[in-house]
Amino acid sequence: MRCSIPRRPAAAFAPAVAAATLLSALAYAAAAQAVTAPARAPRPADTSAASAVIPGRSVVATRFGIVATSQPLASAAGVQILEQGGNAIDAAIAANATLGLTEPMMNGLGGDLFAIVYEAKSGKVYGLNASGWAATGMTADFVASKSTNGRMPQRGVMSVTVPGMVAGWGALRSRFGTLGFDRLLAPAIYYAENGFPVAEITAGLWTPAERNNAASEQFKSTYLINGRAPRAGQIFRNPDLAASLTRIAQKGAAGFYTGATAEAILGEIKAQGGTMTAADLTEFKPEWVTPLSTTYRGWTVYELPPNSQGMAALMMLNIMGHFPIASYGLHSAKAMHVEIEAKKLAYADLLRYIGDPKFSQLPVDRLMGATNADSRAKMIDETKANCHVEPVQIAGIENAGGETIYMTAIDKDGNIISLIQSNYSEFGSGLVAPHTGFVLHNRGGLFTLTRDQPNTIAPRKRPLHTIIPAFMEKGDVKIGFGIMGGWNQSQAHAQFVSNIADFGMSIQQALEAGRFTKGSFDGCDVQIEAKVGAATLDQLRALGHDVRPLGPRTGTFGYGQAVMSNGDGVHFGASDPRHDGAAIPQGAPVGRRP
Repeated sequence: MRCSIPRRPAAAFAPAVAAATLLSALAYAAAAQAVTAPARAPRPADTSAASAVIPGRSVVATRFGIVATSQPLASAAGVQILEQGGNAIDAAIAANATLGLTEPMMNGLGGDLFAIVYEAKSGKVYGLNASGWAATGMTADFVASKSTNGRMPQRGVMSVTVPGMVAGWGALRSRFGTLGFDRLLAPAIYYAENGFPVAEITAGLWTPAERNNAASEQFKSTYLINGRAPRAGQIFRNPDLAASLTRIAQKGAAGFYTGATAEAILGEIKAQGGTMTAADLTEFKPEWVTPLSTTYRGWTVYELPPNSQGMAALMMLNIMGHFPIASYGLHSAKAMHVEIEAKKLAYADLLRYIGDPKFSQLPVDRLMGATNADSRAKMIDETKANCHVEPVQIAGIENAGGETIYMTAIDKDGNIISLIQSNYSEFGSGLVAPHTGFVLHNRGGLFTLTRDQPNTIAPRKRPLHTIIPAFMEKGDVKIGFGIMGGWNQSQAHAQFVSNIADFGMSIQQALEAGRFTKGSFDGCDVQIEAKVGAATLDQLRALGHDVRPLGPRTGTFGYGQAVMSNGDGVHFGASDPRHDGAAIPQGAPVGRRP
């Protein structure tokens, strides 16, 4: 017998749902604050401010592992590995491989990778830089002779550097992994061979590929279905990518940097007029690095050193630490003004000084020091915006691409990996070597042809990189986090840290809170999510900011993920609703063979 129950309109439930979500978020924030409160906190977080951000998603909580990515199928692939006995690093490789298939405009085998690994048993934090170098022969004079406008080419063969991603996988697996590539890549190979339904937002990101009149037939046959980008829910297959992944599953990194895949890459680059050699591929090695760190309101925040932009986030935090952000109030004009001005100052230093440290002495210690933070903080006028902070630009890098994935994972033992991987621009260089199934990135577009700069292109040199993973800790609380999107990343990281440290937010709230971003290096233009509030936008305009409001759920402000361990054996995950993603927890260890 069926019982009929009168249905209330969905809106009738909204106040109760909002109240329950708010109470949950406040309880989470209070618990995290209690666990992490230092003995002498310089400025306690204003946990009451968390009530201003009602998240659209709940934080995921479990005592086991969590994988958070921008694609649920990729998160699930990582969780499969956890449930087979793998750790967070194993899960990240599986998820990243699946992301290269399911979100190919953003990332894939032809791109670079950076990661931060927190090893629970030792309490140590490790950094990995798997960014590739420019090919032999790629001098500034040679590239300038091929440029149509005297600037670094942003597409095509001149923008291609050696892809570092697969070498990065090899380094991660060999140092921290527990399972072989045959198991780690199995989910991605399955989906590449059998197909998967394209996610909703991802379908929109894919659409520009069908309007690319310069696309090669190899590109079109790889990424389009009957001349069109796949629509949401449409099944997409990539058998060529399955074959490339299978070679890695069988031979490890050698299955990419030698053999059929390498020969196809070198053949395509030669055909397009490039200079890459077999030695450029086989001699490339990723680099284990010591992450840079700073302390903000009692939290230790980690970013990777140059050639990445990570130190800009730390410099921003060092400047912001001179101001009582919490007392200014969440999304207040005073707080956002300071943050925007700190961004301008930190990025000006980044552009002037940062490149590949193997090619020039970079003043990292001085830029990260207290003296520099003090002097830069004093340059902020709290009554007006500064529209001109030197240097305003270096030709060729002011319009960075933002097509990137960020993902993070935690396992039952509390190990955390924070990983970011990218094509640079959507579908990278646009070059697809025959029968490989992936696009070669255009990361070389971030070099400059301006002579005698830290970031001037040269053979075997790595460009200034936009992509950055991050990690933060206070006491027993550990958080792996990141927010992708070109030059947006460091400024988004600083805002995420402030949301937690100044305002006591949960990791989900910290991702969902309204953000600003300034992609340019001169002027007073700044884009701000409308959710910040009209009054704040008007007050920022009165300070001289050229405010350009944007609606919710746009990619302009990046897509983020986060995981957290609270020190009591409980793990949390969060995924940004601006994208298709999900933080998926590992299931209970029952009903499976050991």
